[in-house]
Amino acid sequence: MLRYFLIVLVVGFGMDQVWSANTVAIDTRIAAAITKDLSQQEWQDFRHFLKALNNKKSYRAYASIISRYLAGESLASEQEATIYRLLGIYTKLRYGGEAMAMLRDLVAIPTFKVEGQPQYQNPNIIKIGKEFEKIAAKFNLSFKNIDNRVFEVTLPGKNNSLIGIHAHVDVVPVNKALWVLKDGTKLDPFTVKTIANRMYGRGTEDDKNGIIAALYAMKVIKEEKISLWQTIRLIIDTTEETGAGAIAYYLERRPTPPYNLALDGSYPVVIAEKGYGVVMAEFPVRKATGSGAKITALTGGLATNQIPQSATATLHADNVKQLQKDIEKLAQQYIAANGSNFSITTTRKGSELILSVNGVSAHSSQPKSGINPVSRLFGFIDLLRQRIPIQANHITDAARYASDNWGLDYYGKKLNIDFEHGFMGPLTAALTFIGLDDDNLRVAVNLRVPVGKSLAKLQAEMNQKITRWQDQHKISMTVDYSLREPMYRDPKGAWVNLLLDVASENLGIKREFGSSNGGTSAHNLPNGVQFGLSMPNVKYTGHNANEFKTIDQFLIDMQIVTEAFVRLGKLKRMQ
Repeated sequence: MLRYFLIVLVVGFGMDQVWSANTVAIDTRIAAAITKDLSQQEWQDFRHFLKALNNKKSYRAYASIISRYLAGESLASEQEATIYRLLGIYTKLRYGGEAMAMLRDLVAIPTFKVEGQPQYQNPNIIKIGKEFEKIAAKFNLSFKNIDNRVFEVTLPGKNNSLIGIHAHVDVVPVNKALWVLKDGTKLDPFTVKTIANRMYGRGTEDDKNGIIAALYAMKVIKEEKISLWQTIRLIIDTTEETGAGAIAYYLERRPTPPYNLALDGSYPVVIAEKGYGVVMAEFPVRKATGSGAKITALTGGLATNQIPQSATATLHADNVKQLQKDIEKLAQQYIAANGSNFSITTTRKGSELILSVNGVSAHSSQPKSGINPVSRLFGFIDLLRQRIPIQANHITDAARYASDNWGLDYYGKKLNIDFEHGFMGPLTAALTFIGLDDDNLRVAVNLRVPVGKSLAKLQAEMNQKITRWQDQHKISMTVDYSLREPMYRDPKGAWVNLLLDVASENLGIKREFGSSNGGTSAHNLPNGVQFGLSMPNVKYTGHNANEFKTIDQFLIDMQIVTEAFVRLGKLKRMQ
């Protein structure tokens, strides 16, 4: 209580107050003041930074600690924590500009998966691996390339015990046409564009920023010759968004770290991740029957873990002008009946009508944060099938399946598979992907599953109900289920509570463990948790069109990760 009182008392008097208590913590307000006061200088090294801080009367509370550190004297654990918080602030001030330049360089390499080509053969994955090798050499860190599956950067400690830091360099695909801001500004997903406080570009949020924060933290610890006990190893995955096969390959060839942090989730520390699932329905392409307009093409999401911004259908009709009138009338009714928070537009091209449903893109793990155009397009096609002459084919079959079994709900209530866990929250289900070729139409539902029901039972429930529906409507289709177990850790040990302190104190947020709808590389690894780098209760833009990272958050991430690495690295006992 005394320490808390001192913090409030000092901050309450303002930054002009001369402090004298060595126990005053560096909270968010003091850190912001130090950042502001020392942001206009160039630093030779950390010692230069500390000496400058010592010369300012406002920070006299830290003079004794800083003087003892500079003299090489031993410090108590709380005093060490103060020094390493200052090290984090120094890292962002000295290297923030360089780090943002590196982000621009890495985003410019489009590391999404190329259809039909393994990631380890992707020229852009190979190219970015060579970039990491150069960066590691420049930062005086050791580097290994594990067959272009995983890139490894290591900061050695005195002990061989490993802490694995996980981030991924692959990104989800883009639809460049959708990268347009509300004011009409067009963006190139692979050229970082800074507007106000935002850095737009694919990978700025997910997850090239995490790699950069880790690299600069390791660089600073190395160049300041700070001795660690634990070995810090950055493990850069190339397939996190595309099947996750690289980590399994890596662990067959390299040691498995007993402790693992993913810089690919949410602050402060996430100890539970929902299981990832895909229900993939496949409809064989069939000749249209009946009379009326014919739906000839369908496009939607590009990945199962991404809710897109728009989805489209192409219709052919003899009287396309009349078809447009009929559809626009029904569209007004459909929009009004379903929330009025999305739009439906039509465009005539000869005898074709392009029907577009426009929503709000989101990560599939957070369907509530978006407005799903895939589910709404299927629902609208199914309405058209019932209200105007439309020929029946594989597309109307898929629309009927999606509408009847999933609808616009994102909790699985249509299939009666909804359930909720007190800590992890509810099961979510989102229609995310449409893939149409000459032979088949594939439609994916992405599930995020908490603990509380076995995956075998969940799959059996879905299969029974979908099969019953299929038999009832005589629709030709196959369904494939892919489900992964949820993760739920026991939050014990010095290491995980240290992480909780670092994140909550630097960000001024509640000191409590969190749960995530999304999965990371740490999901199946020993003692795997998420440690940032996004803020809780802020919409995640990582899989969206117009993905961005704010400059402020990027810099505070550098500060937090640096402090976390050095304090974790100095622990002799993790538990």
